[in-house]
Amino acid sequence: MDFERSLFDRLVDEAWPAPGRVVTGGWVLRYAGGVTKRANSVLPLGDVPDMDRAIAEAERFYAGVGLPCVFSIGAGATEGLDAELSRRGYRRTGPTLIMAIRLADVRSAAEPAGVEPDPSEDWLRTWWQTEGIGHRAHDRIPPRAWAERILTGVRAGYLHLPEGAVGRAVPQDKWLGIYCMAVAPHARRRGLGTSVLRTLLAWGRTQGAVYGYLAVTEANRAARALYEREGFTVVGRYHYRVKPEAEATARGRR
Repeated sequence: MDFERSLFDRLVDEAWPAPGRVVTGGWVLRYAGGVTKRANSVLPLGDVPDMDRAIAEAERFYAGVGLPCVFSIGAGATEGLDAELSRRGYRRTGPTLIMAIRLADVRSAAEPAGVEPDPSEDWLRTWWQTEGIGHRAHDRIPPRAWAERILTGVRAGYLHLPEGAVGRAVPQDKWLGIYCMAVAPHARRRGLGTSVLRTLLAWGRTQGAVYGYLAVTEANRAARALYEREGFTVVGRYHYRVKPEAEATARGRR
């Protein structure tokens, strides 16, 4: 599969929308109360006339909201930015793979049953208890409230298995983004993640999607193995650059 360079940067940004967004040149400064690095980082696409000034603006913005200055560096990032941030001492963290599949190539059929247009309280509780650990408040809005604003910021389908597994699928034209794959600790190694994934992919075909994609950290070997078994292949990568004095604060947020 051959794709436009910044495609996945844009798809991930659209599917995981930060409620707070400041656009400056080709860069987007994203804010969501510190809930996930993805929604609280700079998306630096395209050229900027003055990189030093653009970086300084980003640093001032995040200092103003009490968060570390973080840049998301994917295939579409401004040319030379990653090297410049490294030169300034920004630490590289959170290496992540983008994996994709043609939905026509999905190996195991499933019925698109149980996918709802809104997340239930059970869905939210399962996801937050599994994936929301470690987030602390950075403003007067509770972290879980920020998370709900992200999760419901675009049209999506939500699947909850009562045994303790959830997933979220975002239709994006011919693409289907798979997000929030989470299985409660007590329910793992029972094939629930596989069931959620297959059902969401089947639902995606009913929405007109041709391809599916997802993001998974390089370190998450169990999830990577699941996706590879289902036919996903690596099509891209991204990582974060975190301002050095903020690294301890940002560590652990995804």
